[in-house]
Amino acid sequence: MAKLRMTLACWDYDRTRALADGTVPVEGVDLVYLTLPVEETFFRMLRNREFDCAELSLSSYVASLERKDPPFIAIPVFPSRMFRHSGIYVSSVSGITEPRQLVGKRVGNPEYQLTAHVWIRGILAEEYGVPVDSVEYFTGGLEDAGRIEKQKIDLPAAIRIQSIEPTQTLAQLLAEGKIDAIYAPRAPSTLSTRPDAVRRLFEDYASVEREYFERTRVFPIMHTVAIRRDVYERNPWCAQALYKAFAAAQRKTYSDLNELAALKTMLPWLPGHVAETKRALGDDWWPYGLAPNRHVLETFLRYHHQQGLSKRRHAPEELFAPETLEAFRI
Repeated sequence: MAKLRMTLACWDYDRTRALADGTVPVEGVDLVYLTLPVEETFFRMLRNREFDCAELSLSSYVASLERKDPPFIAIPVFPSRMFRHSGIYVSSVSGITEPRQLVGKRVGNPEYQLTAHVWIRGILAEEYGVPVDSVEYFTGGLEDAGRIEKQKIDLPAAIRIQSIEPTQTLAQLLAEGKIDAIYAPRAPSTLSTRPDAVRRLFEDYASVEREYFERTRVFPIMHTVAIRRDVYERNPWCAQALYKAFAAAQRKTYSDLNELAALKTMLPWLPGHVAETKRALGDDWWPYGLAPNRHVLETFLRYHHQQGLSKRRHAPEELFAPETLEAFRI
């Protein structure tokens, strides 16, 4: 019997490389792995549904569930996770030295709906007393002029948001002091080219992020993997097949990181990094599946709703193909 041919758009991660090179096959699937930058993958999947399955912004995916005919269904695989205290940048002109001083300020967001921004705004509100509606948001390209929201969002009136001029970029506006801060998943180029004018709000962000995890047990999820719903409905078995393959590819990466005889990664103190990560986050520090991620997903979904990106607060179970929520046992 011929295998189901599926395109998968995903970035070049160590944890997915075994899928890209075919070392880990997907049962019943002839997988075409397209290595694309995340911004391109998200834009093409959300605008044109070009791929059978794709890495997708968790925030944009949740927002898509509120359409009359939701176009995607996800599996509980999370190729991207990242602590985001490091993603807050301030202008020297602003005089901001602590989070509370963001209240009333002008803040750039490449897109309001980005998952990184949901986490940053939620953490600032919950941990530092910076309500989501206490700043004025400016959206547009971080480095390239003309960026717009990849899918339409309908926000409450209390959220003040406007687009920058089509010839402007957020990175330049921050360096010039025309906005006070930027929340962004990528560092603005002016952080390195204009260190006199731009800096991180949390300079020692790693220590702040470790303390945040120790207290909350939240390792923020950025991206999930979504299947086009029409593909899934014709082949419901593919959700479990993909989930199993992603998990197998990740196990291979865990094994590679524990290999000491000859390091597979160009980090000279890799064994020390791995040991430190295990002490802080546990042996399975990047878990897939619903159960070990319930608390993280509930936190995110609460933030997503509070920030006006979803009309109701979704439950974690609603996000994923039901076939991936349980497994057989012998």
